[in-house]
Amino acid sequence: MVKHIIIWTLKEMPDAEKEKVKAGIKEGLEALKGKIPGLVDIKVVTEGRLASSTGDLMLDSTFESAEALKGYSKHPEHVAVADGKVRPYTASRACLDFEI
Repeated sequence: MVKHIIIWTLKEMPDAEKEKVKAGIKEGLEALKGKIPGLVDIKVVTEGRLASSTGDLMLDSTFESAEALKGYSKHPEHVAVADGKVRPYTASRACLDFEI
């Protein structure tokens, strides 16, 4: 099994727009569960962030293998969400992939 963790910082925007963007990212990515081979679990954390946080939201996903993670990165449904709901609004991205 492989964990794929992403932390994004959003671009500067009004708070109301930021909340809408975070909700769209959460909805889009979590909707991929059951649609992509090898994707075991996927959750986007948008609430409960402490003041000590340096990112705006986090993706916590689990895959059957490194090969499944590679397939996810190229899967058309994932690419559509990434290109339409994530990349246009993010200023920075940090990633950590590891075996569990």
